[in-house]
Amino acid sequence: MSRKRVLITGAAGFLGSHLCDRFVKEGFHVIGMDNLITGDLRNIEHLFKLEQFEFYHHDVSKFIHVPGELDYILHFASPASPIDYLKIPIQTLKVGSLGTHNCLGLAKEKKARILVASTSEVYGDPLVHPQTEEYWGNVNPVGPRGVYDEAKRFQEAITMAYHTFHGVETRIVRIFNTYGPRMRLNDGRALPAFIGQALRGEDLTVFGDGSQTRSFCFVDDLIEGIYRLLMSDYVQPVNIGNPNEITLKEFAEEVIALTGTNQKIVYKPLPVDDPKQRKPDISRAKQILGWEPKVSRAAGLKITYDYFKSLPKEELVKQPKEFISRK
Repeated sequence: MSRKRVLITGAAGFLGSHLCDRFVKEGFHVIGMDNLITGDLRNIEHLFKLEQFEFYHHDVSKFIHVPGELDYILHFASPASPIDYLKIPIQTLKVGSLGTHNCLGLAKEKKARILVASTSEVYGDPLVHPQTEEYWGNVNPVGPRGVYDEAKRFQEAITMAYHTFHGVETRIVRIFNTYGPRMRLNDGRALPAFIGQALRGEDLTVFGDGSQTRSFCFVDDLIEGIYRLLMSDYVQPVNIGNPNEITLKEFAEEVIALTGTNQKIVYKPLPVDDPKQRKPDISRAKQILGWEPKVSRAAGLKITYDYFKSLPKEELVKQPKEFISRK
């Protein structure tokens, strides 16, 4: 019996690499695709020896050709951190628009089911709390974050258009803040930034007064939710994240306690359009998928901290030129 075949774009990234692991474990033939603009082959090098894994070094913003049948496509190619999408805004817009168009066209051609990775950033700086899938968002299309937020909003729109007009089997996941092994220390997001600063013996930088909130989901929980959504029959967007909300000031204090350091917290001005609250309403995921997060923040943080501690010393000293935002 032949294996089912799945294409995962953004395969060398944080989430893409964990998805590759999950689908290999589930017995699929996995085709990873990445242009490596933000991804890292080290995240998937352990899979190269497997017959059921192959890798294409390709930019999905250009025409995609994959020989043979495809059963599923998971489109996770996109810069996802502020450091990246503020540095490469055009590529971010292109992968969300042209890249998604190409993936949907491939799904139509192959008669494959496609799941696209959207984000809680479609809600912008929300006026509704917690955020439900029915909320349309509060996004500044011409602000610095607009290149990412609007790319993802367009991605959802064209995905639904392919579903309604072409009959393509589509799924949309709205991913909230996620953390775990294989995150980059220097990507500008709160968790790796805080841990990186702690490991380097630096004070922890909090933007604004630290009262803005985030809800952190461990990567294993997220991957489980994505897998269940792909295998479900539900076509509307679904929030996947952990509703356990915490302020960034409290979170910085947790990291200081975890790392056993004596750094203090320093405050800098809040970036433009930085969301003040972020908490998913996961009622739909619970009802439709029977999913909710299982890993506590304390347990997940310990695993993530141990991963970062194991990195070569040269990785710890790499820093972004400036901390532009904390997603």
